[in-house]
Amino acid sequence: MLGKSELIEIANQFGFSRVHFATAAPNVALDEYDRFLANGFHGTMNWMVTSRPPRADIRQLLPSLQTVMVLGVDYWHPRPERPSGLMGKVSCYAWGRDYHKVINKQLKKMGQHLRSIDPGLEGYWTVDSRPVIERGWAAQSGLGFVGKNTMIISPAQSSYFFLATMLINRTVQPDSPVTNNHCGRCTRCLDRCPTNAFVDAFRLDARKCISYLTIEHANAIASEYIEPMQDWLFGCDECQDVCPHNHRKWLESHPDFAPRPNHAWVDLEWLCKSDPNVVLDEFAGTPLRRTGVDKLRRNAVVLLWNQRENRNALRLLEWLEQNESSPLVQRQIQICRSLSIGD
Repeated sequence: MLGKSELIEIANQFGFSRVHFATAAPNVALDEYDRFLANGFHGTMNWMVTSRPPRADIRQLLPSLQTVMVLGVDYWHPRPERPSGLMGKVSCYAWGRDYHKVINKQLKKMGQHLRSIDPGLEGYWTVDSRPVIERGWAAQSGLGFVGKNTMIISPAQSSYFFLATMLINRTVQPDSPVTNNHCGRCTRCLDRCPTNAFVDAFRLDARKCISYLTIEHANAIASEYIEPMQDWLFGCDECQDVCPHNHRKWLESHPDFAPRPNHAWVDLEWLCKSDPNVVLDEFAGTPLRRTGVDKLRRNAVVLLWNQRENRNALRLLEWLEQNESSPLVQRQIQICRSLSIGD
């Protein structure tokens, strides 16, 4: 059977820069999860409700489970300079390949390799889209602590990493959780949030979060969030960018998450006027594609309104008003136009 040091070495070989272990137990981080749902902070993300049972008892996913391997993949790369023209800003996790696909492939290969060495090993792997409270397990394993912005933070290192887990039916010495909260008195993330999405420290109302509004939210964006969205087309990095734990940038980040040309900043005129299939082809294999053209153009309308002092932005809004058939985009234009009454 494989020992702890061997498991860490193998995980590193398959691209996981962070490896920690926790003993399997029910109800890890469930109280906070339930409070989040009870307050309705999940918005329209109903999958968080329907997927609760295995999150409450992780052994529903692997009855023979003994240990949870918590894995991290660093993704931070320097943001390219903003090009000239009408641009939309993209969260840095979405500049390269879709992390679901990249990390799933790594996990699958690692699982196959582990079973080739230890044929009796049973495993189940997850990355974001499967019903595991990964942040809770990351905290339990000592990979990091939950910061005031609800992100998992590795003290004095980074919060720019993806989380994954490998559930195995082997007993491995667990790592100790980070006992201290290393945020201290700092409130930079809470103060920086453009939409005031933090109800309090450690409590996020996702319905107000720019990442939720630009990616998950299915309807038009309400007027109170239009100006705070600034130039964020997809996602938001504000609370991480100001975190003191991110003052050192790691150079070992996964190359698949390096910025592709025109993906850190998206040309809004190209986005709005191109055939939808062209847009989808451009974003194939990236997180941007999963959002869909309608929602990306809805977001673009908000950004154009925020840049309306630029005549080209107003011209593009007028073009969309006359040529865009999407009811969602047209509704967003109406909401933005209504704001001019109070100007």
